[in-house]
Amino acid sequence: MAKQEDLFKNVLSHAKEYGFIFPSSEIYDGLSAVYDYAQNGVELKKNIREYWWKSMVQMHENIVGLDSAILMHPTTWKASGHVDAFNDPLIDNKDSKKRYRADVLIEDYAEKLNLKAKKEIEKARERFGESFNEEQYKTTNPRVMEYLSKEREILERMGRSLGNGDLDDVKALIEELEIADPETGSRNWTEVRQFNLMFGTKLGASADSAMDLYLRPETAQGIFVNFLNVQKSGRMKIPFGIAQTGKAFRNEIVARQFIFRMREFEQMEMQFFVRPGEEMKWYEYWKTTRLNWHLSLGLGKENYRFHDHEKLAHYANAAADIEFNFPFGFKELEGIHSRTDFDLKAHEEFSGRKMQYFDAELNQNYTPYVVETSVGLDRMFLAVFATALKEEVLEDGSTRTVLQLPSVLAPTKAAVLPLVKKDGLPELAHEIIDELKWDFHVTYDEKDAVGRRYRRQDALGTPFCITVDHQTLEDKTVTIRHRDSMKQDRVAITELKAIIENEVSMKNWLLKTK
Repeated sequence: MAKQEDLFKNVLSHAKEYGFIFPSSEIYDGLSAVYDYAQNGVELKKNIREYWWKSMVQMHENIVGLDSAILMHPTTWKASGHVDAFNDPLIDNKDSKKRYRADVLIEDYAEKLNLKAKKEIEKARERFGESFNEEQYKTTNPRVMEYLSKEREILERMGRSLGNGDLDDVKALIEELEIADPETGSRNWTEVRQFNLMFGTKLGASADSAMDLYLRPETAQGIFVNFLNVQKSGRMKIPFGIAQTGKAFRNEIVARQFIFRMREFEQMEMQFFVRPGEEMKWYEYWKTTRLNWHLSLGLGKENYRFHDHEKLAHYANAAADIEFNFPFGFKELEGIHSRTDFDLKAHEEFSGRKMQYFDAELNQNYTPYVVETSVGLDRMFLAVFATALKEEVLEDGSTRTVLQLPSVLAPTKAAVLPLVKKDGLPELAHEIIDELKWDFHVTYDEKDAVGRRYRRQDALGTPFCITVDHQTLEDKTVTIRHRDSMKQDRVAITELKAIIENEVSMKNWLLKTK
């Protein structure tokens, strides 16, 4: 646990020191759970967004994009259920005065049981070697069976209680499990109560006539209210999808863990409209497709797992999360939900407008079912950044800090370094930049010795360093250094574009999803 906490502290300090993320309004002591993406962070974030967009929209003939407004008619949120049901179950500790999400406290307790089971399994794996059968061990070892059974029992009970609105039983479960305040160890809890997460605002020039609005808590509803506009104007045939990225806002009372849970955040969502009865087929398809997209980035298969929801949202008939092993444990990264026809039917009822699709093949009208994929862009940023940050011990005993970002996402693809600041080397370095910048984000770095510049670019996650020296003046060759291996090659300037393109091309990376 201490090692994880140290890693997380390193992530926070590195993000600020190297220009990825700053606390918002820091000169005024900041604003809780609100952050600004700095010069390198905005590039990394943009690249993640583009990697998602290309895979989701450009590579699918039946998926198109949308950019809906943040402000929507207030009835939208009544129809969607957010006004009545968009709540978190919160509990306060009377001694520490700290507030927590009750479901998260219980989930964290259950996760500890899962980790205990995994520890037993790993010990057995070491003991039995290649002959070890994990599935058999999980179903025959009494201790592992007890851990996993108790974990499942706890989560199922919590799901039932939350689904039924039985908050008294949620508190009873916390007390039975003897869950304590993570910071103080106190078990002196208040009752559990629901708290609505939407931010309210006003539209209008005067207080008397202003309309009460909400900042959107999700981007999905902008897609649903535009379903027929997109379908008719694009002559879309079911099955088809509408994708969107954009800001959403939630008044998170328990906002912590850096950019994992913020009040202003960005989502990357796709709503896929299908025939009723075919939703589960597409639900399984998108679960597989989205996991393959994540795996293409090479962050480690062991860092992902599926978690099926015990408590389903009011609109869903199936839901699963792709969880990622963040520095603070496995948490939700992306959700895949079968939303049924709830949203379109609700908007039809509240608006009085027909939201049905005429299927020419079946010669009938129906309300489509929807399968949703929704990934938090900020959480994706944190997953990539935290996993990439490493401290390496080199052969000579020295250490280096390296940000081993997937090169396709790296903010800067190459840094061009003149060996010295004279003899025409800076001028030649700028000529190389002028040629490469049409295709890649590249930078110029002339301060300090070359070795220190290498280390600086390693810490920034730059895949390539290109050194211009006196030999370059003679034969138009440069030294290109690879970030991860630190290998150096002598290549012609004319080869640089192809070398970099081969390593950072979105096409090459996305082909791994096939």
